[in-house]
Amino acid sequence: MLQITVNSRKYDQAIRRSWKCELLEQSGTMLVFAGVFETAMTHADLGVIAKGTISYEYYWLDRWYNIFCFHEPDGTFRNYYCNINMPPVFENGVLDYVDLDIDVLIWPDTSYQILDAAEYEENALKFKYPRAIRSKVARALAEIVSLIENHSLPNSDNFRNK
Repeated sequence: MLQITVNSRKYDQAIRRSWKCELLEQSGTMLVFAGVFETAMTHADLGVIAKGTISYEYYWLDRWYNIFCFHEPDGTFRNYYCNINMPPVFENGVLDYVDLDIDVLIWPDTSYQILDAAEYEENALKFKYPRAIRSKVARALAEIVSLIENHSLPNSDNFRNK
């Protein structure tokens, strides 16, 4: 499998985070990667993410979001995490995308939270997001909510029945 680097960037192109993954699949505009957390980390909304947690990452070169599907080290489904972002660029073993701050956290019972809306508004002012970008962010957020409600996320069989 091909090891790649993912760069999550701010609107000014500064790298926000960078990590290594393996390319599992490339089909049309969709890319699927798998990565493993090398150390445990604590996230304000997710709690402790254990070392060895597996992240299946879905990117589309023509969509304004990506979807991460987290599994515990033992393979048990943990949650989804969706980032609203500008469509990524994939070349020379590197996937780059501009993160537009708003995220959606989805739990196994399909409950979800929209995260970082205040950060999005702050950065929209700071970086002067054009109206077209703000409109695409709103559409991407609505599309993710629709995917949740219709159980159409990748591997939606992870959801428990309510």
